[in-house]
Amino acid sequence: MTPAVVLTIAGSDSGGGAGIQADLKTFAAHRLHGTSAVTAVTAQHTAAVTAVVALDPAMVVAQVEAVVSDLRPVAVKTGMLANPAIVAAVADLAARGLLPNLVVDPVLVSTSGHPLMGDGGVDAYRDLLLPLAVVATPNLREAAALTGRPFSSLGTIDAMGAVADELRALGTGTVVVKGGHYREDGASESPDVVAGPDGTVVLRHDRIPTTNDHGTGCTLSAAIAANLALGLPPHQAVVEAKAFVTRGLAGAAGWSLGAGHGPIDHFGWTT
Repeated sequence: MTPAVVLTIAGSDSGGGAGIQADLKTFAAHRLHGTSAVTAVTAQHTAAVTAVVALDPAMVVAQVEAVVSDLRPVAVKTGMLANPAIVAAVADLAARGLLPNLVVDPVLVSTSGHPLMGDGGVDAYRDLLLPLAVVATPNLREAAALTGRPFSSLGTIDAMGAVADELRALGTGTVVVKGGHYREDGASESPDVVAGPDGTVVLRHDRIPTTNDHGTGCTLSAAIAANLALGLPPHQAVVEAKAFVTRGLAGAAGWSLGAGHGPIDHFGWTT
């Protein structure tokens, strides 16, 4: 059977744990043909991002147009878009109907704290791209930035639900506020709050004790896009994607790759 095609529009991670590399591994794990449009080249490893060079927005558009004109992806995800001009260019592609089943991961900063979006990026996401997304997957820090709330105010499930509803009001079909930074009362779980057309639910799972969590956000959004490409509705696509990431975290928990936050197990090598 010919595999369905999925497209990632994101940055390259030279360490192979996040970005385009994580997305393509995720698509392959779902038995899909992955295609890509690179937005930026990063020099990074498991502990830090040491350099970033963004591509010209016209080159990003050229890559996307080349893919969609021939391979016709049935789902698309965005990751690191680097600057407002690229966000605007991708939003224009979406408005033209070229990015079906669009999943937006509004990447603003790396896990190690390195800024991955230029000034004005938050407004570009809010005004241009999020209204065109079928699913958006901000983490708590990104959700705070996108709504102008203090990060410290998002330490409860109720607060996560409120910020998810606020972001969904921008026009996004389903908003997933990721709970990787959630620490209410020392909780041992990692909850994600999902706000969609049928209401708001909390997806709960025990936190996996590991430092090998590099690329979990990229992988989640890529897995959601993969499941949309496989025909699942948005809520079920999110549920299956969270389960995929949880398995990847558990599988790589004992790995020793690099001195910082290592990658997860995308292919079930340890099961």
